[in-house]
Amino acid sequence: MNPATTFVMAAQAILRHKLRAALTALGVVIGVASVIGMVHIGQSAKESVRSQISSLGDNLLMVRPGAGPRGPGGARANAAPFELEDSAAIAAQVDGLTVAPVVNHGALVVWGNVNWPTAVTGTTVEFFEVRQWKLERGRLFEEQEVRSAAPVCVLGATVYNKLFGGGRESIGDTIRVGNVSCQVIGVLTSKQSSMGSDPDDVVVMPLRTVQRRLSGSTDVGMLYLTAPSHQPTASVKKQIEEILRERRRIKPGDDDDFSVMSMDEIAQRVEGTTDTMTALLGSIAAVSLLVGGIGIMNIMLVSVTERTREIGIRMAIGARGREVLTQFLMESIILSTLGGIIGIGLGLGGFAIAADSLGMPFVLIPEIVVFAFFFSAVVGVVFGYVPARKAARLDPMEALRHE
Repeated sequence: MNPATTFVMAAQAILRHKLRAALTALGVVIGVASVIGMVHIGQSAKESVRSQISSLGDNLLMVRPGAGPRGPGGARANAAPFELEDSAAIAAQVDGLTVAPVVNHGALVVWGNVNWPTAVTGTTVEFFEVRQWKLERGRLFEEQEVRSAAPVCVLGATVYNKLFGGGRESIGDTIRVGNVSCQVIGVLTSKQSSMGSDPDDVVVMPLRTVQRRLSGSTDVGMLYLTAPSHQPTASVKKQIEEILRERRRIKPGDDDDFSVMSMDEIAQRVEGTTDTMTALLGSIAAVSLLVGGIGIMNIMLVSVTERTREIGIRMAIGARGREVLTQFLMESIILSTLGGIIGIGLGLGGFAIAADSLGMPFVLIPEIVVFAFFFSAVVGVVFGYVPARKAARLDPMEALRHE
């Protein structure tokens, strides 16, 4: 019996029981769709995070006091905050480095009868260059305003929309930030959401203004730095660590009481976590493929029992056991591959909808699609072999006497 005839006979046997065939293939459909959807969503999330991190700034480094990359056993938790002189020392000793000291403070901003709780960032004019934050209207504060602790502020897009409704000119208006009356001098352009947080929900003020009038301290919470594009980030990071260890009087062999993180390191950590979660979700989804394969095997075993007399007649008129095995194996392969094709379509369609609703990029991974289809075919072969072998080993005389 040639392969074409075997295929036709297998297809006819499947079409005689359409509902049963559809339910049999459903397990494979769900399994393939789950694998395709989960893996693609994981990869899209990875690309989205990578894009968000790159948007934070080129060659950006962040320096924080306290817990470092080695976790609780690494940098000391009770570390002292930075001083403004630390920022000046780093800028003076590392060529081409742009440094922006930052102090963060939560406050309620009020305009008229509207109020909104937000984050206040006190910093210098270099901050906007380092973070690549652009103005939509108005101006940025100047160095003189930083030195004199002028009560001026630049609003993030979210704060502007919450206070002024997004349809009113706010430049020159006076708002209250905590207990400080502050003149609005600029509004920032809207930025991409950064790893679940809203970067537009912020009010930026001169560093000394926040220190003197809001936090009541000269402490600096963290430092943002941009390394020159021609200089390796690792080299700049090492220089910063040496300067800070000397200024903070850390003895040789003692752990740092600060951490210096580059965007590359942050990206690698986040991507590593995303890859782990994607593999975990893909593995869980793959279990449903195995369940679908078991479903195919059970239904095919039932089919062999129902068609025992038919098998006996075929073998009595000359059909060999290998031909019977091939036909039943072909039926299971058709069911699994058809389920795989439908599952790929549903998985990609569901992924497209999910990516659009979550604001993630549509990242197609051809290798995963091919693997899912190949795996569905393998499921048909593996789980269809036992029923097919049972059919091929039936005794013709016993099969003919079967009712």
